[in-house]
Amino acid sequence: MALFEEEMDTSPMVSSLLSTLANYSNLPTGSKEHEEAENNEEGPRPSKKPIKAPQLGTLMGVYLPCIQNIFGVILFLRMTWMVGIGGVFGSFIIVFMCCSTTMLTAISMSAIATNGVVPAGGSYYMISRSLGPEFGGAVGICFYLGTTFAGAMYILGCIEILLIYIVPQAAIFKIEGLEGAEAEAALLNNMRVYGTIVLSFMSLVVFVGVKYVNKLALVFLACVILSILAVYAGVIKTAIDPPVFPVCILGNRTLSSKGYDICAKVIEIDNDTVTTKLWRSFCDSDSLNATCDEYFNNNNVTEIQGIPGVTSGILAENLFGNYLEKGMILEKRGLASDADPDSPTTSSNRYVLADITSFFTLLVGIYFPSVTGIMAGSNRSGDLRDAQKSIPIGTIAAITTTSTVYMSCVVLFGACIEGVVLRDKFGEGVNGNLVIGTLAWPSPWVIVFGSFFSTCGAGLQSLTGAPRLLQAISRDGIIPFLRVFGHGKANGEPTWALLLTTSICEIGIIIASLDAVAPILSMFFLMCYMFVNLACALQTLLRTPNWRPRFKFYHWALSFLGMSLCLSLMFICSWYYAIVAMGIATCIYKYIEFCGAEKEWGDGIRGISLSAARFALMRLEEGPPHTKNWRPQILVLVSVDAEQNVEQPRLLSLTNQLKAGKGLTIVGTSVQGTFLNNYTEAQRADQSLRKLMETEKVKGFSQVVISSNLRDGTSHLIQVGGLGGLKHNTVMVSWPRYWKQPEYHQQFRNFIEVVRETTIASLALLVPKNISSYPSNGERFTEGHIDVWWIVHDGGMLMLLPFLLRQHKVWSCKCAQMDDNSIQMKKDLITFLYHLRIDAEVEVVEMLDSDISAYTYEKTLIMEQRSQILKQMHLTKNEMEREIQSITDSSRGSIRRKNPPAPRAQHSTEEGEKPEEEVVELCLFGKNTSTPTSPTSPVPPAGGATAWKDSKGADKGKSPPSAATEPGKDLFNMKPNQTDVRRMHTAMRLNEVITKKSKEAKLVLLNMPGPPKNRVGEENYMEFLEVLTEGLNRVLLVRGGGREVITIYS
Repeated sequence: MALFEEEMDTSPMVSSLLSTLANYSNLPTGSKEHEEAENNEEGPRPSKKPIKAPQLGTLMGVYLPCIQNIFGVILFLRMTWMVGIGGVFGSFIIVFMCCSTTMLTAISMSAIATNGVVPAGGSYYMISRSLGPEFGGAVGICFYLGTTFAGAMYILGCIEILLIYIVPQAAIFKIEGLEGAEAEAALLNNMRVYGTIVLSFMSLVVFVGVKYVNKLALVFLACVILSILAVYAGVIKTAIDPPVFPVCILGNRTLSSKGYDICAKVIEIDNDTVTTKLWRSFCDSDSLNATCDEYFNNNNVTEIQGIPGVTSGILAENLFGNYLEKGMILEKRGLASDADPDSPTTSSNRYVLADITSFFTLLVGIYFPSVTGIMAGSNRSGDLRDAQKSIPIGTIAAITTTSTVYMSCVVLFGACIEGVVLRDKFGEGVNGNLVIGTLAWPSPWVIVFGSFFSTCGAGLQSLTGAPRLLQAISRDGIIPFLRVFGHGKANGEPTWALLLTTSICEIGIIIASLDAVAPILSMFFLMCYMFVNLACALQTLLRTPNWRPRFKFYHWALSFLGMSLCLSLMFICSWYYAIVAMGIATCIYKYIEFCGAEKEWGDGIRGISLSAARFALMRLEEGPPHTKNWRPQILVLVSVDAEQNVEQPRLLSLTNQLKAGKGLTIVGTSVQGTFLNNYTEAQRADQSLRKLMETEKVKGFSQVVISSNLRDGTSHLIQVGGLGGLKHNTVMVSWPRYWKQPEYHQQFRNFIEVVRETTIASLALLVPKNISSYPSNGERFTEGHIDVWWIVHDGGMLMLLPFLLRQHKVWSCKCAQMDDNSIQMKKDLITFLYHLRIDAEVEVVEMLDSDISAYTYEKTLIMEQRSQILKQMHLTKNEMEREIQSITDSSRGSIRRKNPPAPRAQHSTEEGEKPEEEVVELCLFGKNTSTPTSPTSPVPPAGGATAWKDSKGADKGKSPPSAATEPGKDLFNMKPNQTDVRRMHTAMRLNEVITKKSKEAKLVLLNMPGPPKNRVGEENYMEFLEVLTEGLNRVLLVRGGGREVITIYS
């Protein structure tokens, strides 16, 4: 292994890696963290018991927990009612849809669960690691709320069994003697009081210790299995000897068993006709001559068998649905009834009435909770011996078993039980018995007690599982305000999460109606299942290299079908609940996106982003964008100091203010050196750029290039910045401040090269001058104006930039458009701006032809002499200053001869009134960046001013060296280039007009002249630009890229 010695520190040996994986311990959520905390706080504890390896197999670890969670309160309390209301056909469709949804979800879940190790956390872990923290957090909260409301539903079912079927006399609010809304309100109040008591007791049990819940789990499971077996045994018995459960019918209306003792109007006792309790219910006295209800007089009383048996042929009668309005009387089909449709119904409390208005979608919402619970196996993944084998087999087998039971129950209930009994939700027509209990063998009490204990167990398990799910979400840290619920007792139990779960569960208890709570939790579970299917479909379609599930029987089409079914069922159950659930998930998603912790989990959403980005980049390669889609994609060129800090931070402030175009931003810099030696410096520079971009709120990318010299590095950035069709079309670079000083000579040459390269590449160029005076993002310009001097057509950049700036809150001032053409241009320009939808005030400025002044002529001459001096001389700094001083002295005499100064200027001794010779000196020396008439220009370094004074003082006592006398004489004999004279004249005249009109402007936008074609006049070009912008505070020089960037068309 000597060949790999250097890699040993960072890359482990294969043998040690395999050893680590083999010793992997998949503990339940919270246990491992608690164990590590104990080790850190208390030190090593040799007496500590070793953690047992997971030993649960497929049967005990997945299959039976899923069976117990799927079979629940709906099967025992609402299944028969659903068959009676929806009919065998309708109920079978509902069961088939719901079971298909869970089966497709189980297939997707199996694929995700077998794609690597799934720690404890179940569905939340799978969704969050597949779809990212935003989706994971949103769906995790929805799954938590669904589990919590499931606990409320199970408790309400437990109370309903207790108060209606076991001990009705325990009711605090008495129902007997009450009718209609009063009886319903009394029942709901009883549910609220007893539900709160049971919830408090269950929460206390969970708080004391989960081990007691786990010990009772087998007892609860046995109750569920025995109850279902009792139902099947009862079905078999009905074929041989049907049980006797008579139902009394008046006409075709079902009578409540509380209103009669004998199903007859009168009976014969010792040849004497005696009225019954039923007679007294409908008549005003016991006598045969009493006044009775009209319907009672006109119809006969018949007694039918409530459980006719599987061979009776009752199935044909129960095939189709019979949906009822609230308060309607349950009527038997096929029986004659003599009723006056115009007469009101009296003595309605003697009949069995529908307690709610029923319809197909309501049945779907109420039934769906009975197929939830398929995640029980994946939630126990930390306790399984082989989770990747057990989860798919156990979950799919459990769903197959439960689906078979549900579908067979739909058919068997319709074939064995009378329709009016099926529609009797609370068994009022069969002596108050649980309807499914009337079918059970050997006794209805088997079902009653079995369902009671199973609902209690399911409620305890919900109150146990929901806090742990919330604790897992809290410990991930993706939702900041939930972090407090990640803490718990010393043994890791989630105390705070249990308190929140109990509080939310109490909301369901206050609702008090099982039929109203069931659709709520259906929404949350359906949303969770929908995202499980979405996660599997995305991973399959994206074909990420890490997507290698052991479970092979999946397909993206099945996942999409399951997702579509979930979404459809959400809106079928209750469209308003679906919107609320989606709203909650969206709010949590956005909260995590803006405030949550950033997590990189290798999720599918990141994969979608990569695929979408690749697709979009390929589309951009098809051709340049249309003018309507043009927006400034800015490459900001900044320089860094020796500490790798950005020297011009205000460049990024201006970039942020220009980003109303929503284009690309690349902030680039170059580091001098080699890649091997200076990579660390480049990383520091990149971090500095990112930090400044974050501070200035610039959304974009940073790019650092290492090159042997800064000029080549800048050129590389301009050439290779961006990717594919997403490249920059605009370059922003700061004006070189001290370009006249010899030590900054290379800086302005680099600047001119950038101008040339952007021109060749057809890129727009933005050059802010005096960048330090530009506003920060915190400043506000509410008054004033932005002046745009439109001299040459640049494709519309000068029009677009002020519009973009005014979109930012810093630049909320007006825009003024200026030109230097004829007056007719004003009308045309106003019309043009109107069509461009740009608000601006238009003013046309005419520049009259005038003679070239002597000052202009001399300034041009001095500029050219300066250029020649810098090229011819290769002396030391002090020698160069002495030579320039000697030339200056000679130049003074020439200027005095042509323009004699005024007497006041000759005798002036005040600091602010410098003679004209000194102005010429400043330009000739190059020691200052401006003339005395531009107070807003940057102040030069102290060294430059000192050198100028020293050389001036030295001139009084010393003569110039003879070595430079002859070159100096040659320079004074030269004449200025006529082209340079005209350019200087234009620059000065234009500067006079701009200074006069835009002195108070907050910002001046100006066309930038093109660079010289050869390198001979580079200093002259910089001097022209300096003169053009002299006396202006904030100037943005703009050079178009050669294409139209704005259009009047929509």
